[in-house]
Formats: sequence, C-alpha cells, structure tokens
Amino acid sequence: MKIVGIVCSPRKGGNTEILVGEALDAARSEGVETELIRVADMNIAPCDGCGSCAKTGVCRIEDDMQSVYRSFEEADGIIFGTPSYFSNVSAQAKAVIDRTYVSLLHGKLRGKVAAALVATRRIGGGQILSILYSYFTVQGMMIAGGGIGYGRKKGDVREGPGGSPVFTAIEEAQAVGRRVVKTIQKVS
Repeated sequence: MKIVGIVCSPRKGGNTEILVGEALDAARSEGVETELIRVADMNIAPCDGCGSCAKTGVCRIEDDMQSVYRSFEEADGIIFGTPSYFSNVSAQAKAVIDRTYVSLLHGKLRGKVAAALVATRRIGGGQILSILYSYFTVQGMMIAGGGIGYGRKKGDVREGPGGSPVFTAIEEAQAVGRRVVKTIQKVS
C-alpha cells in the first residue's frame, strides 16, 4: 500500500507541508509506504486546453507534472494539501487539478482513496475542502475526509486549532493519515 501526499504551496516548510507531513507520518506508523511531493520544488505549467490528451492519453506538456502523474497512478491513496488563497486553492493546486484532466478522461485516478488538508489563517477552510471533495468526486475517487489547520505564520499549525472544535491542527492531520489507510484497507 502506498500513499502520496502532495503539498501545493509555494512555501517550503510552511503550514501546508507540516500538515501533510504529519498525515504521512501517521500513515507510515500504520506500516504504509509514503511519498511527499512538494510542488514548490517543481515546474508545473497550467493546462493550455489543447485537448491532445483526449486523443493520446498523455499530456503533451513536458514538465515536472509527468512525475506527479506516475506517483498518483502508483498510489492507493492521495492526500492533497493546499493553503487558502482568497478562500480558494493555491494557484499551484489549481495547476495540478487542471493538469489531471487527462487522468479523468482515462480513469487513471478512479477508485483511489483521497483526502484533503487545508492550511488557512482564518477563513476559507471549509470552502476549500468542498472544492477538493468535488474534484475527488469528479475523478471517481473515494473520499476519506479532510482536515483544516489554522495558523498565520510558518509553523503556527503546530500549536493551532483544527477545523473541529476538539482537535488541534496536528491531531486532525494525523487522523486524516490514519483514515486514508483504514479506507484503503476496507476497499481492498
């Protein structure tokens, strides 16, 4: 079993990466192989709407998204992390989402387990979870929930609250990692 966590933040080591890292640590503690993808380290162009992927089954844009496709296709589960930018996903997250149109057309993500983690200062967390759940649904993925971490400065989610009134951001992220593992086990 393999779970991939993708950090769609332009900030290395920021709150989104902390949350996704905690989720992957929790999954690893369950004996699962994990992989962390940092979009900040990559060159991922936006989709240009050319439509060639509908015919060929592959995206014609040669950039770092090619390795993301491979990682997603090899994974049993995907944890998708994004910061809140104006109550929406980051531009980096949107580029990844749009570039997986080829995956939708050819069912490459169908049946995989997915969860979302959102780092936010104050608002937008619930709205972004809804956006990501819609994306997962369109792709035919099974949703294993999600979590929100609140914090203003880099690292604040370590002490900040989660989206639930009873969990910290870190507890929520860890629960997401364990839930993805349990969901994969139930459907396998």
